[in-house]
Amino acid sequence: MLLHDFISSIRLLFIKDKELYAFIHRATGIYPRNYKLYKLAMVHRSRPIKTDDGRWVNNERLEYLGDSVLDVVVAEYLYNHFPTQHEGFLTSTRAKIVQRESLNRIGEAMGIDHHVRTAYHSVSHNSYICGNAVEALVGAIYLDRGFDACRKFITKRIIEAHFTLEDLVKTDQNFKSRLIEWTQKFRVTIEYELVDTMTDENGNAVFKTAVMLGHIYAADGTGYSKKESHQNASQKALDRLNTDQNFKQQVLSTASE
Repeated sequence: MLLHDFISSIRLLFIKDKELYAFIHRATGIYPRNYKLYKLAMVHRSRPIKTDDGRWVNNERLEYLGDSVLDVVVAEYLYNHFPTQHEGFLTSTRAKIVQRESLNRIGEAMGIDHHVRTAYHSVSHNSYICGNAVEALVGAIYLDRGFDACRKFITKRIIEAHFTLEDLVKTDQNFKSRLIEWTQKFRVTIEYELVDTMTDENGNAVFKTAVMLGHIYAADGTGYSKKESHQNASQKALDRLNTDQNFKQQVLSTASE
């Protein structure tokens, strides 16, 4: 054990908030040096804390920093893991890892919901609080231990602990079939329309497809193939059906008898 880590482990005996300190080490594998950063990472904006100089602060600045670091590390990991895949594939796969739903699930698995300081009675009913705290935790590690330690945490404790990349990639093939199954269940028509064909900065063809549900525009998606654009449009349409109840009712009203 490095001297700094030994000193940090001894600090646990004297620190006031032993439970949070122990949780940080358990969740990250890191003994905090600047413990205040990690404590701040657990402060949601609904219940800020007051600094010694009278300012009210929360974890949003750490969340902003952690979001950027997370993007870089995940992008690098996927770049090395999939050496022959194109940019569109890598971007789509990264989005599945860093999206709020994924980070929220990871935060809950870590037990972060038991340590976030919030005004809400239940973090689980405020779906992005855990995910935002995970990003803030990444920001705290980056400031406390630097990029290499942060990369190790993201690689081992986020990507490899919670994702099987091959299975994650296969989910690309499910969005369209899931949306079609939904329309069949509720007897709603579905159409895919090619909206545009363009090229990226390297001259590769990019397709833009819109999906219509009951002749109502639902979403559009782009991809380096028509199939990929269908999948991305379908994913957005499913997300919209799950989050926009007015839109869902509009689509359901078109159902055939």
